[in-house]
Amino acid sequence: MGAILKKIQQAGTSGTHLLAILIDPEKFENSAASDFLSQLPKETTHFFIGGSSCTAAETQRTVSAIKKKTTLPVVLFPGAHHQLSKEADAILFLSLVSGRNPVYLIDQHIKSVSALRTMNIEIISTGYLLIDGGHQSAIERVSETSSMAQSDVQLIVDTALAAQFQGKQLIYLEAGSGALKTVSEEIITAVKKEISIPLIVGGGVTSANQLAKLYHAGADMVVVGTAFETGNWNNTITEHASSKNKNYERI
Repeated sequence: MGAILKKIQQAGTSGTHLLAILIDPEKFENSAASDFLSQLPKETTHFFIGGSSCTAAETQRTVSAIKKKTTLPVVLFPGAHHQLSKEADAILFLSLVSGRNPVYLIDQHIKSVSALRTMNIEIISTGYLLIDGGHQSAIERVSETSSMAQSDVQLIVDTALAAQFQGKQLIYLEAGSGALKTVSEEIITAVKKEISIPLIVGGGVTSANQLAKLYHAGADMVVVGTAFETGNWNNTITEHASSKNKNYERI
């Protein structure tokens, strides 16, 4: 087991909350990396790098820029097999288990193997579920799959558990970049109750208050992207946030 996965697992069992900032290389200004990082919450524990349509060169430049400015783990979150960098610390090897398009269940993975074979980075098998965030996400368009309705709680739970049974090491519930609504607390709690591997939740998170609610529902790690790209982050936490919700760990 790799060090990054082990830390995520340890955080999950101890109730420590993790916060990943998702950076889309296609939108990121590498020259402004220092300013961008200086404005992020001190609770940030990971950086995820990836997007639906970024190029290999954009991915490499962004990973390099971030690695020069931080000691936090930099994890690839690829939308396609070419979005790789040997400078990254790990890669989420994503299988889009909510869809039935074989390209994103196995084909993209096979295409990445020749490059990954030469890279000394941690590979973390991840079951990836697209959940309806209120509008069609870029991931849905690119993958030509549909998101799962938030009302289909049992189907979402069964899909996540099936991914675990297949040997996935993480479950990632994704409402999509710029989602109008986050994955519901009901879904998060139901999935967390059934699985025994760490749970990541992302999409539509624009405030510290929402962040606290997702942790309270059972998310081990929450991923925030668009809100920081656009400067639309609300750092106000209401009374809903308990002391447990503030239990973060920098790793």
